[in-house]
Amino acid sequence: MKKSLSISLLLISGIITSSAYAKMPATDSGSIKKMLPTIRKFYIGTGADAGIFSTAMIQKPAANNTTANSMGILRFSYIINVGLTFNFNLSRHLGVYTGIDLKNIGFIEHENNSLTVKRRTYNIGAPVGIKIGNMAAKGSYLFLGAGADLPVNYKEKTFVVRNQKAKFNEWFSSATPAIMPYVFAGFALKNTVSFKLQYYPNNFLNPDYTRNAVKPYYGYDVHLLLLSLGFPMPLGGHKDMVKKHVADLNTATM
Repeated sequence: MKKSLSISLLLISGIITSSAYAKMPATDSGSIKKMLPTIRKFYIGTGADAGIFSTAMIQKPAANNTTANSMGILRFSYIINVGLTFNFNLSRHLGVYTGIDLKNIGFIEHENNSLTVKRRTYNIGAPVGIKIGNMAAKGSYLFLGAGADLPVNYKEKTFVVRNQKAKFNEWFSSATPAIMPYVFAGFALKNTVSFKLQYYPNNFLNPDYTRNAVKPYYGYDVHLLLLSLGFPMPLGGHKDMVKKHVADLNTATM
């Protein structure tokens, strides 16, 4: 009788233990460590390139029918660079996104010892990119992609001497191409701060543009290169939606 009772208690204990382990969520390995963090399938985030350092590879006409090659002076802009992103996470380690932004981009060059020219555009842009890494709320990831900008305002400042300058400003100007394609790559740290390198393969200026019966950019070939600091944070925060993602947690293998 006592032997039968002992065997029954052992069987009941084994069943309870097995049931408890079966209900526990999946972990990163075979051993029990911690529950995987939830991810959001879709969310809207900030897409601002808050600070942009820019330069340019400049080719332009020189004396004796030759061309001169140079790099633009480093330029910094922080007004006005704003945007939104629309993110969709395909899995725990892969996501895609698009968005819309407004940014201030351009370049500075010395034309001679006493003449400095600053040229910039305000652009409305739309990127399309992929994210590879940790798609959790505080995850870090690499991102890369391409996009296109629509220039809406062109501005040019010519400094003859330190306290004298000429200005030219035009909305939807043909001084630049109507569309500016670009490619980019970068890194986001804990979904809070990002560093991005962006390159424009096409000419920033329109060589056929005419102003006052003159083609001021004839022979110019300018390619912008940007390094930006951004803040790609989810709007509204990442809520811990355990009920919505319980299936994802229980079946996760990565």
